[in-house]
Parts: sequence; C-alpha cells; structure tokens
Amino acid sequence: MSTHSTDHVLIFDTTLRDGEQSPGASMNLDEKRRIAEVLEQMGVDIIEAGFPIASNGDFEAVHEIAKVVRDSTVCGLARAGRKDIDRAAEALRPARRKRIHTFISTSPLHMRFKLQMEPEDVHQAVIESVAHARNLCDDVEWSPEDGTRTEHDFLCRCVESAIKAGATTINIPDTVGYAIPAEYGALIAMLFERVPNIDRAVVSTHCHNDLGLAVANSLAGVAKGARQIECAVNGLGERAGNAALEEVVMALKTRQDLLPYSCRVNSEYIVKVSRLVSTVTGFVVQNNKAIVGANAFAHESGIHQDGMLKHAGTYEIMTPESIGLVKSKLVLGKHSGRHAFREKLRELGFDLGDNAIEDAFRRFKDLADRKKEIFDDDITALVDDEVVRTNDRVRLVNLQVVCGTRAKQTADLELEVDGVVRTTTATGDGPVDATFNAIKALCPHSATLLLYQVSAVTEGTDAQAEVTVRLEESGKTVNGRGADTDTLVASARAYVNALNKLLVKRDKKAPAALTA
Repeated sequence: MSTHSTDHVLIFDTTLRDGEQSPGASMNLDEKRRIAEVLEQMGVDIIEAGFPIASNGDFEAVHEIAKVVRDSTVCGLARAGRKDIDRAAEALRPARRKRIHTFISTSPLHMRFKLQMEPEDVHQAVIESVAHARNLCDDVEWSPEDGTRTEHDFLCRCVESAIKAGATTINIPDTVGYAIPAEYGALIAMLFERVPNIDRAVVSTHCHNDLGLAVANSLAGVAKGARQIECAVNGLGERAGNAALEEVVMALKTRQDLLPYSCRVNSEYIVKVSRLVSTVTGFVVQNNKAIVGANAFAHESGIHQDGMLKHAGTYEIMTPESIGLVKSKLVLGKHSGRHAFREKLRELGFDLGDNAIEDAFRRFKDLADRKKEIFDDDITALVDDEVVRTNDRVRLVNLQVVCGTRAKQTADLELEVDGVVRTTTATGDGPVDATFNAIKALCPHSATLLLYQVSAVTEGTDAQAEVTVRLEESGKTVNGRGADTDTLVASARAYVNALNKLLVKRDKKAPAALTA
C-alpha cells in the first residue's frame, strides 16, 4: 500500500500500553476493556492493548480485548526476541483483526549502552524478528526505538530490511521527544526518498511530548507522507506523555485547508473517552488542556465575551458539540426521577448498565439531600467516583471523624476488604491524617503519601470536594481520586482508590526497555 496513494490517516491509540507506562497510571482488566470498547465505538483504527510478555495481567488484558473488539485492529507489543513475539501472537489469537508490533533500538547511544550490541547484530535482529512475527500474523509493525537519533544510513537500511522481511507498517518513534517539527518532517521525507520499497508499507509517527511538540511533530510527519499517527487519550504516556489523540483528531478536522486528510474517528466521543481515561487512571486533566480542558470553551475576557455573543466563530475555532460537550437540557434536583437521571447520564456521555445506573441514582439522591443545586460536573464526579470503578478489593463503608481545636483528632472507619467488613479507630495529626492512619491499620502497606490535593467540583460552600492522592511503594506510584460534599469522605475515597490501584500494580512486573 503506497502512503502517497491516499489521504486517509490511521489513528493508532496506545493509551492502554504506552499510556499505562505513565508513573502512577494503572488499569485493571475491566477498566482496560471498557476503554477499548469506547475507543472502538469512536472509530480508532488500531488499539495497542498492551505488552503481553510484561506480566500475566498484561497478557490477559490483550487476550480479553482481542475477544471483545471486532471492528478495530488489536495490537500487542513485542521486543525483538522470539519469546516476546510468540507471547504477543498467543494473546492476540482471538482477535478478528490483529497486529504484532515489534521493536528494537537503533540509535548509537541505545545500541551501545542499552542493548550492548553491534549495528550488524541489531540489523540481523530486525530481519529475524519481523520475519518471525510475519509467520504468525499478516499485519506486522516495526519500530526503530530512538529513531529520531538514529544515523540516517543505518535507519534506511533497517527500514528497507524490515519491509523485505514482511513489515506492513514502519513506525518512526521520537522516543525521547527531542525532535522539532521541521526536523521530524524532514526525517519522514528522507525515508520516502531513500528507501526503495517504502511504498509497500504505511509509515507511522510516534512522538513524545518532552518539548511540547508531539502533536506538531506528528502532523509534520503526515504532511511528508506518514499515514498513521500513534497517540494516546489526554496525551497520556511516560514522562511528558504522547501526542494527544484529541488534539491530533481535531487538528485534522479543523485545519482541512492545510491538512487535507481524513480519519475515521468520530470526534463526538472525545469528551466521553477523555473523562473515562482520567477517572480510571486518576490523572486529572488540567484546566487549560487543549480540546478537553475545563477552560477550552470558557471565555472570561470582556472583549472575548462580547465577540462570542455576537458570533461564536469570533473566538471558537470548533464547537463544543463537535467533541461531545453538549449544553445541559435537563436541570436535576432532589425530586428528579430515574428516567430524568438516566437521560442526564446519556446526555453527559455515560453508557451504564441497569445496576450501575441504580448505584449512581442512589448516590445522586444522597447528594441532592445535601446540596441545593446539582450541576453536570457534580453528576460526572459522582459517577466517576463510584460507578466507573469496578472490581475494587477495598471499599469504603462508613467514616466518622472527631476534630476541632479541643477534641482529639480521631477517625472511626469501616472498610470492606476482599468481601470482609473491618472496623478500627485511629488518631492522627489532624482529621485527614487520622483517616489515612485508620485505612493503613485495616489495610497494612508500606506506601508513602506523595500528594494530597483538594479542589472544588463546582461553586459554593456545599460544593463537592474532589481529592487526589498519590502513593508510592517500591518505586511504583499510583493516583487515586474521590469526590464527596464531605472533604474527609472524599479524602478517604481517594486514598482507598489509590490503594486499590496499588494492589493492581503489585501484580505487574515492569519489563526492561519497554518504551519504543
């Protein structure tokens, strides 16, 4: 397939693989499956579901996603060794459309210090790994890790050999986020000029955001002939993250004058998948984040507000509706019924089963008894906090705290741990410390609290508090979030959520050299 013969750009999502490498990000099987289902619904072409040889958990996630995804291609990552590739093929066996993505480092720095291999040995490993993968799968992607810092002669040689060996996609990673757009675009153009069989493969971009240029570099690559962009929801990824899926898609849709390329993604799912990934990972989307940030469609300047009132196009280059952000048609209160609540959830982009809706409705009624006005953000917070999270081993049952200037700071806590209800009383230096000490007494662990952050979901003294907690244990970090009108309850929810993620993380063994 010649990349020059089409103006269609494939969207390759790596949220479940590269995104999960973000320090603090951890997803269980059910969460990964839920994200994969939404990615498929929105029209993502390829879903990189994980790194099967990394752990049994990763293998199971790729295998399960391979069973449930029907329209998108499911991809598994593998290093250049036969065991990695065999494990990926086994995990992908149920997939209707499958891809093995294999990689090896090619830059002088990586080959010398990381692989401790000579270039000739690396070149031979490229041929052998791609050929072996192609014997197991018709769709094979090959990546030269640290591609942007690889010598051009050696890069061209490896790319040509990978295609000869059977690679159908050639991905060029800017692994350390070092390139700038003109440089990255020139690299892609160079491959088209110098690799004689380049027309037999799709050329792909995979750009990291260390200099804030991941999306710009990806689009520069497309302008020079690349026809696949590797990206992640909310720009999730290790260090500064990957190219953000939502930014890539909306750039392609908004700037058709300079980027006359199509993609299959339905942008109206962007808000839905962004919220889901944020909830599952515990990574809060910054307010000024492009496309999906809370301020992306907010206008405070008087000049901007005046222009917006006269014509929205004066300061909005896209509509909120185009990314699935709709204006509220239903205002809910304490007297609202299940039908109205169900419609509100649908309006906000939540697709929940009957049991989950019932749980959400119960929490909504409790919230309505304590809060005068229920905003859309309130409903999003309570659904995110309780219903989206499933299969947790630890659950908050009840919390009573005594605090003040005279009383001793005491927390009476009731948790359900692996189906067994446990209770304890603990003291601390303040009510939050007492609450966290109580949790630690019921669920002993050695994790260190790295971050405790509180923000208001909406306005007013009765606003829900949203708390973020970050824990670190043995080099592994996790983020937890919780929301409630009671800040201490929200704090307990956040800590428990982080603890559940830590339990998932304990079962995962990080593989060596997993970047690409």
